[in-house]
Amino acid sequence: MTGEKIIERLFSLQDKEYGALQARTIPSVDKKRIIGVRTPALRSFAKELAGESDVDTFLSSLPHQYFEEDQLHAFVVSLEKNFDQCIMRVEEFLPFIDNWATCDQFSPIAFKKEPEKLLPYIDAWIKSDRTYTVRFAIGMLMQHFLGERFDLKYAEMVSAVRSEEYYVNMMIAWYFATALAGQYEAVLPYIEEKRLPVWTHNKTIQKAVESYRITPEQKAYLRTLKKSSRCQAP
Repeated sequence: MTGEKIIERLFSLQDKEYGALQARTIPSVDKKRIIGVRTPALRSFAKELAGESDVDTFLSSLPHQYFEEDQLHAFVVSLEKNFDQCIMRVEEFLPFIDNWATCDQFSPIAFKKEPEKLLPYIDAWIKSDRTYTVRFAIGMLMQHFLGERFDLKYAEMVSAVRSEEYYVNMMIAWYFATALAGQYEAVLPYIEEKRLPVWTHNKTIQKAVESYRITPEQKAYLRTLKKSSRCQAP
C-alpha cells in the first residue's frame, strides 16, 4: 500500500471532533498534523498493513506527515514478533516520536517474550537527550521490570535521570508511583530519603495516593513525606 493510499485511508476514518480533542490533549503535536482517527481503527488498520508485502516501504518513510501515521507506525512495529527485527525498527523510529501518546502506546510484543535482551537498549535510551526516547525507556522498565523481574538497579536508573522536560519527569513520577504499588518496601526509601527532585517527588506521592493498590495506611504515611516547595511543574 503506497503512502498516498495510507493517508487516503486515514482520512476515510476521520472523526473531526475526536481530532479536536486530541489536539488539546497532545499539545506537542501541531494540530494541522492531526487527522482524528480513533485508536481501535488505527490498530485494526495496523494489523492489515503489517500483512502487506510492501510494509517496509511505509516503515522506512520517516518522518511521517501526520500524527496518525506515527501511531500506525508504532502499532505495526509492535506486532513484529522477531526481537532483532523489532529492535531495529524501534531504534529507527524513536528519534521521530514527538508526543506522549505515540510513546506510551508503543509496546512491542517481541519485548514481552525476551525482556532481558532489551536491557542494554534501555540503558542507552534512558541516557538520551531526546525527551520521548527517555520516556520510552522508563516505560519499558515499567512494563517489563516492575514485577517478578524487579531489581533495585532499575529504580536506580530511573532515579538518576535529571531533566527539565515535563513529559520525562511525569514518567519518572509514574514509574515510582507504580513501583510503590507493587514493590512498596523496596522503593519507599527513595521517597523517605527524598532522592527525587521536588516536583517529581511530590507528583509521585500524588499519583501513589490515587492508586487503589496502595493501602489507606500507606497513603496516609506517604502524605507526610511531601516536600514543601513553591516549585512549579518542570
